[in-house]
Amino acid sequence: MPRKQSSKNSKQPLQAHHSHQTDLSAWRKGEKTDSEKSLQNRPSRNSQVNESKRDTFEEAVSYFEKVENPGSLRKNGVLQKHLATVESTALEKGLPPEAFDVLLNVALSGKFADAVNTRLLKSLIPASVIPENSLVSSVSWLCVSKCSSSTQLLFIRWLIAMFDFIDHKDQLHALYGFFFSFLQDEKMCPYVCHLLYLLTRKESVKPFRVRKLLDLQAKMGMQPHLQALLSLYKNFCPELVSITLPGRLKTFFKNSEGPWKAAINAIRQRNQEKTPVSQPLILGTTQHPSRKRKWNTQLILPASSASTSNLAEGKETNSDLYSISESFPVEQLQTFSQLLQNIHHLELPSQMGSVLTHPLLLHYLNCIKDESIYLRLHYWMSQTLQEECTWCVVDSSQYEEEFKNFLDRVHKAECFLQEGFSSCEEFLYRSLPFWDGFCCRSQVLRLMTWIPLSSFSEMKSYLYGPLAQLFFTSSLYFKCSVLESLKELLQNWLNWHVIHADSESDSPGYSLNTTLSGMVNVVAELIHFVGRISTIALRLESNATFLLYFILDFYEMVCDIYLRYNLPLLIMPPAGVFYPALLSMDSVSLNQLCYIMYRYRTNLVAAKENELIKKKILPFQFSSQTYKEYNQYLIAMVGCLWTSNAFQKDIHPQGLHLDEEVLKKTGVQDFKNSFNIVYHPALIGYAFLFLQQAWPDDNTFNFSLIKGRKWNWYLEYLYSQGLKGLKLFVESSISRVSAASQSK
Repeated sequence: MPRKQSSKNSKQPLQAHHSHQTDLSAWRKGEKTDSEKSLQNRPSRNSQVNESKRDTFEEAVSYFEKVENPGSLRKNGVLQKHLATVESTALEKGLPPEAFDVLLNVALSGKFADAVNTRLLKSLIPASVIPENSLVSSVSWLCVSKCSSSTQLLFIRWLIAMFDFIDHKDQLHALYGFFFSFLQDEKMCPYVCHLLYLLTRKESVKPFRVRKLLDLQAKMGMQPHLQALLSLYKNFCPELVSITLPGRLKTFFKNSEGPWKAAINAIRQRNQEKTPVSQPLILGTTQHPSRKRKWNTQLILPASSASTSNLAEGKETNSDLYSISESFPVEQLQTFSQLLQNIHHLELPSQMGSVLTHPLLLHYLNCIKDESIYLRLHYWMSQTLQEECTWCVVDSSQYEEEFKNFLDRVHKAECFLQEGFSSCEEFLYRSLPFWDGFCCRSQVLRLMTWIPLSSFSEMKSYLYGPLAQLFFTSSLYFKCSVLESLKELLQNWLNWHVIHADSESDSPGYSLNTTLSGMVNVVAELIHFVGRISTIALRLESNATFLLYFILDFYEMVCDIYLRYNLPLLIMPPAGVFYPALLSMDSVSLNQLCYIMYRYRTNLVAAKENELIKKKILPFQFSSQTYKEYNQYLIAMVGCLWTSNAFQKDIHPQGLHLDEEVLKKTGVQDFKNSFNIVYHPALIGYAFLFLQQAWPDDNTFNFSLIKGRKWNWYLEYLYSQGLKGLKLFVESSISRVSAASQSK
């Protein structure tokens, strides 16, 4: 649905001054920018204290702007005082946009020693946004080499960490070539690659830049930061990058926000305390003072490279005008029709995380198969999951609720796109060995349902192994939750196969043996894994009915894979699942098992008929072991429920076959009939009610009366009680009832 914003409530980011002179009067008097007003809706109780702090901060900024020969930090008490004022103000509430022009120029001009410059750069924490013009003027100092290389490196790291707080980025994009020249410096190269990765557009990719990156790779080796930038270049212009690059990298770049992360988190926490807990999603240019990843509950899309004046004009002009422009700012995307009109001109925000909360942008991802977009999203999501994982990062328990919200949004995006993110798969593989099974349980299990198809060796070592350890040592509820997640994972794989099978078979490069065989193997290993853990879980939980329901629910899907999903695969449940279900005291479980056996028979018969009709060897055939297992289970079920000879006729190695002498020692008088449809523990209650209705005056409840014609009446009574699975099994697998039904 389109989200509209009242013109009275819309907020625009403060425009930076073009001159190097600062104007802190508005900030000093409390006339804050719209972004700062959104953070402080009430007047401060300690206004006098705050006024004094503003005066002190203004004096500090004025000092740094006017000082000429500061001298040594140790011998200059005034410098120490003003530097401490800037640091305390930054840590307490962040710096106003007007202060960045002065402080950046001071830090990069070489006027002070490296110790002062370092402390200044580490104190540059924004309260709202960072004006782009102040960055451009500060970058100019790098051209004259006034500051040391360590200060330049720290500035690049700061620029990366604060990238999403910059109000606009048009002029930064114009400096792409200037930043590219810093790749020569080996120490700065990883961070410059990171910055270029954030700035790269299709027009930024040039042949000479590709050659330069290839030369650096030949000189330095296969460095992750070079591979990441080359991968992005290759996605934009595959004809320019001919080398083969690895498909996955755990970490592209080094973490650049270490010195500022704690301060930003502290400011964000204080700001959230002053704002309402829940706010609607606002699609505007307002910058929310949050961490780098804007995926909290008050997420606001960061501004794209469109200027504020263009955005203002866009509100007054028709959106059709954007169809002829080079790019359409994402902040103006309000309706689906706008998306269709500007789908080839849409400029996504630099902060790819905001895409997760925008339904129209998710539609865009679904329609436009642009690998560069997925590469950016993969990088951002990998970094976020790695840094914010609650059970992998120290002192992150306070952000657990926020991390849950983020995982929920990622899962919703996966459901919308109907495919999983590879970064989530890598996150699960890395973090599951350290997971306790409690933290973010529902979120992690939901993410597990969208793991993309991959080789069994990867899933066995990274998913099945850690998951099995948690499964066996956790509660009954956790076991059921895992089984439900694995069922949904199988469902998503099978749906993917159905959707892609037709499109791939139409393409000339489609090879049945290479694509279908891999799919069959991975699905088969998942089913075998569930069978193994289900067998052990039933023993650990004493064949709990609640657990058995989820296990049989999984096999309800497995038994219909051939006909419903057109995948040549059928795997019978292990004996450790079949026999507990057959001997269960719960009629629901027995009815489920009957339906499952009926569907297995239907699929096996269809497969055999298919072979006979085509009269040729198919690429995939069910093994004779599958038919053998089915027949063994069928003999056991018919022997139990119908012919009352399961103890003599069951031929399965783990079946019910027992010597008659052993059965006599049990002391049960009529042991042969113990598990037929009358005496079975799951059905004897129905037999009792049937006798009450058939012979209301007879209080002896003689179950032996249910035979002959009354046996058929009893069957109809069972069918009327909702045991449809039992009906389908009996009518399809027992000839006597089938013949009677046909005669009727």
